Amino acid sequence: MENSRLTLLAAFMAGSLLTAALPVKTALENSNVRVLDTTYLPGVPRPAGVRPTDQVIVFLDDCSYERKDPVTGQLTIRHRKAGEVIWHDKGEAAPQLTNKGSKPYRTITVELK
Repeated sequence: MENSRLTLLAAFMAGSLLTAALPVKTALENSNVRVLDTTYLPGVPRPAGVRPTDQVIVFLDDCSYERKDPVTGQLTIRHRKAGEVIWHDKGEAAPQLTNKGSKPYRTITVELK
């Protein structure tokens, strides 16, 4: 019985490590904007959520990531090129993203206040 508890605890802790927060640095913040520099580590998911602001996202590296739709759960692979820019609206459901590449990639997120 004790071994099964330890195994369950180890599995829970391993799962917690996989969903650990991604490295995010605040590059700039003022009354109008917050700029975030995020590093997406291979295999580490960014949790789903709701976008708190309108956002511009700039990809700094070529990358491939798995997108888990927050409504349907459907998995798709997206490919982005360095310099590509995308827009998201405030209140939009943000999917879970997982870097499927073998190396980290970075984005700059500009959150409009």
